[in-house]
Amino acid sequence: MKLIHKDIEKDNAGQVTLMPEEAEDMWHTYNLLQVRDSLRASTIRKVQTESTTGSVGSSRVRTTLTICVETIDFDSQACQLRVKGTNIEENQYVKMGAYHTIELELNRKFTLAKKNWDSVVLDRIEQACDATQKADVAAVVMQEGLANLVLVTPAMTLLRAKVEVTIPRKRRGSCTQHEKALERFYEAVMQAILRHINFDVVKCFLIASPGFVRDQFITYLFKEAVRQDNKILLENRPKFMLVHSSSGHKYSLKEILSDPTVTSRLSDTKAAGEVKALEDFYKMLQHEPDRAFYGVAHVEKAADALAIDTLLISDKLFRHQDVPTRSRYVRLVDSVRDNGELTQLSGVAAILRFPIADLSEGEDDSSSDED
Repeated sequence: MKLIHKDIEKDNAGQVTLMPEEAEDMWHTYNLLQVRDSLRASTIRKVQTESTTGSVGSSRVRTTLTICVETIDFDSQACQLRVKGTNIEENQYVKMGAYHTIELELNRKFTLAKKNWDSVVLDRIEQACDATQKADVAAVVMQEGLANLVLVTPAMTLLRAKVEVTIPRKRRGSCTQHEKALERFYEAVMQAILRHINFDVVKCFLIASPGFVRDQFITYLFKEAVRQDNKILLENRPKFMLVHSSSGHKYSLKEILSDPTVTSRLSDTKAAGEVKALEDFYKMLQHEPDRAFYGVAHVEKAADALAIDTLLISDKLFRHQDVPTRSRYVRLVDSVRDNGELTQLSGVAAILRFPIADLSEGEDDSSSDED
């Protein structure tokens, strides 16, 4: 993400102009947008025209609109973001108050105005514009006939390619069809890697599978790299790491990132750090429950006691459209920020510096209906 302009007043009202440069930036933008924000961007509008003879036609024109945001739709697979709202500035093609849906595009700037830019949103912009926080981990999770090629970014997992090839079973006395299909499969995975992975950025490439699929694939990969004299693969061979997974489906990635041999290799990446924080919380919940709190009311009380070491909080909670509820989470983050470590994960939970037994005994009404 590129920050083009930032103008925020002392009362926290103002606007920023940003340009999304890659798919992950759409996820960041999704987390920046809220209902009642003002969004100005270039968009396509279908307009009706009437000729001098009275015939009516229609054409698509590119124009710049400013809308008051009402609904936000994010497609996580395609990383597409559509924002619907009413036009709030005079425009030759669109009447004031008319509805329009803007589809934000890569490499096209947009301006977002808010009445209150809180610390969480400003941190999100800083994170999105930090060139060092890019996808430095890639993985192919595979089994015979199925492979998912993913990039693990600081904010999300991006599916870059899915390879599916039907592999016939081995027949008694003849394995030719099976072996030919496997070779086609490995070739398709190799081409996907070459097409989608930038080894100048990626520090570590994980190849995960059940059984011996990963071993067979990496043997094929570098045999072909030598035959084709592919310098990109040959020069980056030390970045490849073989790990076990229970399947070739994308959900196996969580299991892979939890592997101690993987986390030690990925110790400097944010993705591994978040997985470790969640694991630490569950271990603490099992062995020292008085130091593992969850539910917003209990966590708030622990924050008041300056007891929080690590706060785990979900991006989803900051997309809450009820302003007082969102403000509650922002206050919690601000109160913990100076005293502990902040990790954005699921729901609200905290690892404490010291046990607080009495809080976990008494239930607060509001803790039961919060994530």
